Amino acid sequence: MSKLYLVPTPVGNLEDMTFRAVNVLKSVDCILAEDTRTSAVLMKHYGISTPLVSHHKFNEHKTSDGVAERILGGENIALVTDAGTPGISDPGFLLVRTCVEKGVEVECLPGATAFVPALVNSGLPCERFSFEGFLPQKKGKNKKVQELSEEERTMIFYESPFRLVKTLELFVQYFGEERQACVSREISKIHEENFRGTLKECIEHFSRKDVKGEIVIVVEGKNRKVRNAENEEDD
Repeated sequence: MSKLYLVPTPVGNLEDMTFRAVNVLKSVDCILAEDTRTSAVLMKHYGISTPLVSHHKFNEHKTSDGVAERILGGENIALVTDAGTPGISDPGFLLVRTCVEKGVEVECLPGATAFVPALVNSGLPCERFSFEGFLPQKKGKNKKVQELSEEERTMIFYESPFRLVKTLELFVQYFGEERQACVSREISKIHEENFRGTLKECIEHFSRKDVKGEIVIVVEGKNRKVRNAENEEDD
């Protein structure tokens, strides 16, 4: 039976592809790619000659029905994004939902996702966490962070290097400068960095350097003892 395959791709080091992922991409009829130019580099590295077709957030509303119909017609199709697992802060959800609604089988391969190594590397509690992805760039950003000020689970955010310091400063405003955090960038690449410290120390560190690469920010949840103390003061 034909199906849609969601295939994770490396977030940094090209060698992080699994054998199964390579075999699937070689065997399907078509690969949907967030950016065909970016994916072409990976395909060339592994000798994958399967045709690439553009599928991204600007056209997925128009193309998802057609993709599902092609699979129902007998084609096997894979979806990849520029890096990581499709659907995690990347295109994928709309296509999966469409396929599920039309009775198309969907299979997601296990593989790379940037927030997992960042969380585990952080040294912060990881048995329970809240993945927030990218915050709203403008409207609603402050409100969202304010809502998270009472979150007790470890929080995970994706951020652009150009907005990193401003976002950390926003966290200080609502979480306090002594809240523990870890900022990870260039995960699995040669210049990977995992900086751990208070939010204040993170701001000081990244204000002194030219930040490059995709960013994952892991922030400690609100300490229960602190929360209880605040509640006692209110009483």
